Amino acid sequence: MCGIIGIVGTTEVASALYDGLTVLQHRGQDAAGIATVDGARLRLHKDSGLVRDVFNQGAMNRLRGRVGIGHCRYPTAGSEGAIEAQPLYVNSPYGIAIVHNGNLVNTETLRREMFEDDRRHINTDSDSEVLLNVLAHELQIQDRMALTPDHIFKAVAGVHARARGGYACLALLLGYGLLAFRDPNGIRPLVLGERVTSEGREYALASESVALDILGFKRLRDVAPGEAVFITNDGQLHTRLCSEGAVHAPCIFEYVYLARPDSMIENVSVYKARLRMGQKLAEKILRERPDHGIDAVIPIPDTARTAASALAEMLGVPFREGFVKNRYIGRTFIMPGQGERVKSVRRKLNPVELEFRKKNVLLVDDSIVRGTTSRQIIQMARDAGARNVYFASAAPPVRYPNVYGIDMPAAAELVAAGHTVAEVEKMLGADWLIYQDLKDLIWAVQDGNESLKHFDTSCFSGEYITGLDQHYLEQIEMLRSDDAKAARRSA
Repeated sequence: MCGIIGIVGTTEVASALYDGLTVLQHRGQDAAGIATVDGARLRLHKDSGLVRDVFNQGAMNRLRGRVGIGHCRYPTAGSEGAIEAQPLYVNSPYGIAIVHNGNLVNTETLRREMFEDDRRHINTDSDSEVLLNVLAHELQIQDRMALTPDHIFKAVAGVHARARGGYACLALLLGYGLLAFRDPNGIRPLVLGERVTSEGREYALASESVALDILGFKRLRDVAPGEAVFITNDGQLHTRLCSEGAVHAPCIFEYVYLARPDSMIENVSVYKARLRMGQKLAEKILRERPDHGIDAVIPIPDTARTAASALAEMLGVPFREGFVKNRYIGRTFIMPGQGERVKSVRRKLNPVELEFRKKNVLLVDDSIVRGTTSRQIIQMARDAGARNVYFASAAPPVRYPNVYGIDMPAAAELVAAGHTVAEVEKMLGADWLIYQDLKDLIWAVQDGNESLKHFDTSCFSGEYITGLDQHYLEQIEMLRSDDAKAARRSA
């Protein structure tokens, strides 16, 4: 899960890219970077940290150009830190810089092909660098002094034929323009927008429509699965479907947690999808515990607030803000390392004791992944004086690794993996635990766009749309578990 944005403008774009990244910051807090095209030169600045910390005025002044891309990173594959901050650049052919959201599931095969067949060296553990070099090779074999859109689209078709996984990519082709493409299953999101100014027509692409909204771009549509969009430096738009026949299966976890509620993904309002999640969860509570005795519904800020408000309304129970959030602490789910997540919970949330004292409270969260945060929050509610603490998840149990760009790599780190709901309830210390049913989650999203027939639900169902072998799951558990990440950081 990373945030990406690209703009082909009629004036300097660096400040707009910066502003766009600030509203995509929730998608990654590890590193950030921007690349712009200034004539024949690539201007690049990137580093570890939040967007506001990576870019000072001096860095922004050097990012000259009317075409550019930006990235905020959340590490899944590879290591943390500046070495794998994006954009990534390769000088041959033409000069290419890329930003990537997602994760490849055949990285090692591609890495071997790069070395043995394509004679390209991969310098990091990043699958994004592998993807960059696959694109570079496919462009190079077009064997043209000057590229046309047709050549570029043939190269993207070659990438789709070789790469497996979830990916949304933006690439600067020096001397040509901005290229965007999305994996054939459409797992990771990418949206296209336009803006008409006195200088002419401008285009932007981003992970979420909210980035287009704040910059004044009109959302045109989502980039289709397997589609490539190429915008020349002078603003000519070209599109082509470069891969056909794959099942369209967008990631359903975007709607549960990853995306901002004010975004539209696949023509579905994230906000309204979360309202429907709350309604379905309330229906389940009324079926299973009609005499629930709940005195107050309390959301875990911020992602669960929308679902919790709809749930409370349907139950006819007061909705209360029982936790005050420290706005200067990042999202604990995407913090690298279990130790950092554990320390952050109490720094991030503080209970309002009057909302808990002698009450039966239903705490609502968007999902339960590792369970560390949920366990601590339940204990905080008890310490604040709650009589009984019930816990509801707007998503089903997360039992399987996510391999398409979300940091759920190791089944051993997932609290629900291999456990019944009753067992998880006991581990969390809740008086009652209720999960959303998968069919109801699918309905909550699908009701916004009935043309969506399939979703990537792999972390709930264990069904991987691209296909996987057991060896791959064992490999990523070994490489991307919290213990493995800690070992790399201390090395």
